[in-house]
Amino acid sequence: MASKEVTSGKVVKDKYRSLLHDEAENIQWRHGGPPTYDVVNQLFEEGRTKEWPEGSLEETVQNAVKSWEMELSHKTRLQDFKTINPEKFKLFVNGRQGLSAEETLSLGSYNALLKSSLPEDFKPYKADEETFESSHEVFRSAFPRGFAWEVIKVYAGPPEIAFRFRHWGFFEGPFKGHAPTGKMVQFYGLGILNVDDSLKVEEVEIYYDPSELLGGLLSGMHTNYPIKEGSDTKTSAASEECPFSK
Repeated sequence: MASKEVTSGKVVKDKYRSLLHDEAENIQWRHGGPPTYDVVNQLFEEGRTKEWPEGSLEETVQNAVKSWEMELSHKTRLQDFKTINPEKFKLFVNGRQGLSAEETLSLGSYNALLKSSLPEDFKPYKADEETFESSHEVFRSAFPRGFAWEVIKVYAGPPEIAFRFRHWGFFEGPFKGHAPTGKMVQFYGLGILNVDDSLKVEEVEIYYDPSELLGGLLSGMHTNYPIKEGSDTKTSAASEECPFSK
């Protein structure tokens, strides 16, 4: 979820990320100060499918995940994280080998979620070739209004919290040479959080179909292969399909 960084050192109140309200002054922020989420919060409020009551389990889970994403994207030291137990934390995506807290922080959320075992020639996004910074720039460029996230349903409560989620944004900037379409790109997934007695996360499991995300981002015309007037439209369009969907 994209956000705007500030360097004033002043914490900006955010009603969807309660941990941002009570940060210590010695936090080491990646961009010099705590972030603000005004733009993506507006996208979220305009596009969410449900509005959960304050204090409900769904609202609590939504706040917790958004707070974790905030820490992962903007804090540089695990000792400053309040949402996880760094010593036990593991992130599992689509059944792949778990990533430790250190590995997840080094990779960043996008690279962690988009690692793939596909052959190199079939990877539309090569997480192994992206840094933390470059991966965030890629998606910040593609989704200038941010990439909103919401809880759709919670199936079970703590200590093992199972939920369904939705992630969406508008493809209004370039992605890896593909021109923006202006259309909504979204995907749904399932998540499981294992939490300790203080509700700090020890394990995260995420299951989703990457083709729902990457297919939308690859739908724009590639600048290196423009479709010329009079060309075979079907053939040209086929060259832009996402390999995950085949």
